Amino acid sequence: MTEMEIGKVTHYFGHVQVAAIALTGVLKIGDTVRIVGHTTDVRQKVDSMQIENQAVSEAKPGDAIGIKIAERVRPNDKVFKVAVEGGKAEL
Repeated sequence: MTEMEIGKVTHYFGHVQVAAIALTGVLKIGDTVRIVGHTTDVRQKVDSMQIENQAVSEAKPGDAIGIKIAERVRPNDKVFKVAVEGGKAEL
């Protein structure tokens, strides 16, 4: 299993449980992400993703996205894409 840094959290909207993320790598629906910070360590599959309130299936470096996240994350937490041999995401 490998992890590649693909961005960082810029904001967390607690009332809707959405993390705003500035991407430095590619992210697709179905990928598994791990968000890590001083008091954060969350791993989850990306089920939905939005850019400016529009649903998208893939985002690229430079995009600012929002994803629904099960636990609280914090600004500047690092976002990693989790992959296993063969390139498949693992939960």
